[in-house]
Amino acid sequence: MSVADVIVVVGATGTGKSALALDLADGIARRGGSAEVVNADAMQLYRGMDIGTAKVPLGERRGIPHHLLDVLDVTQENSVADFQSSARAEIDAVIERGNVPILVGGSGLYVSSVIYDFDFPGTDAVVRARLEAELLADGPGALYRQLKEHDEAAAVAIGSQNGRRLVRALEVFEMTGRTLTGTLPDAPVEWRTSSIIALEVPRPELVTRLDERVAGMWRDGIVEEAAALRSKGLDPETTAGKAIGYAQALAQLSGEISEEEAIESTRALTRRYARRQVGWFRRYAAAVTLDAREPGASARALAETLGLHDGD
Repeated sequence: MSVADVIVVVGATGTGKSALALDLADGIARRGGSAEVVNADAMQLYRGMDIGTAKVPLGERRGIPHHLLDVLDVTQENSVADFQSSARAEIDAVIERGNVPILVGGSGLYVSSVIYDFDFPGTDAVVRARLEAELLADGPGALYRQLKEHDEAAAVAIGSQNGRRLVRALEVFEMTGRTLTGTLPDAPVEWRTSSIIALEVPRPELVTRLDERVAGMWRDGIVEEAAALRSKGLDPETTAGKAIGYAQALAQLSGEISEEEAIESTRALTRRYARRQVGWFRRYAAAVTLDAREPGASARALAETLGLHDGD
């Protein structure tokens, strides 16, 4: 049904990736095929983290199978290598069923690890122990600055507070002389053939959308959701607990910041993250970039991914 093995939908937070993926699946069904969605958002992997990740509720998935949603407890860690293995296995299974996999998400390193030839080195216990000692002594900010000197793209993708992933990125650099971004070839080699749709919204409108989304998260109960997850082990030191929105909700619950401060901090971090996402996905030379506001965006995306021509 698809011209390529995998349809990929990427873009910044707030551009409507999930809705477009559902529209594509519906369009494929109208043409006699069947599609399944594979999640590529790092935080939607976690059970119960729904409001802050804009996870599509089960009742709104239009009967389309979704994979790699709600597969981890909030106490569990997950690496890019883990995700690569899981996502590729899901995609292979969808193809074996004769269906079209639609990989959708905004976590750039996760998406790249799946669609491109991306090999992960092993580990070095001595190097890791030293870096973990540095993390304890100096905090994640010091490791972030180190990584930024070697690989700014990887540093901004990981963020300045995710100590575990910063340690891993620096470990890879010391072991191989290459950074995580550098493990991708200069001319990316596809794992499977892919058709990539990159959604964009002009920055001023995107900022408005993001600010409204964050306000909506608080109206919809992210603080209550974070409180419930805290009882299940959600902690500021875990990967899940560092997610934008949840980290601020936890800080509000503990009395460290006010609700207004939590919302404004989440807005600022979300805007910054969206800027990084746009920069990452603009490196996908093969992607077809669509304005998410365009009335015919879904139809055009379907035409691009299925190789349709006027009148088809």
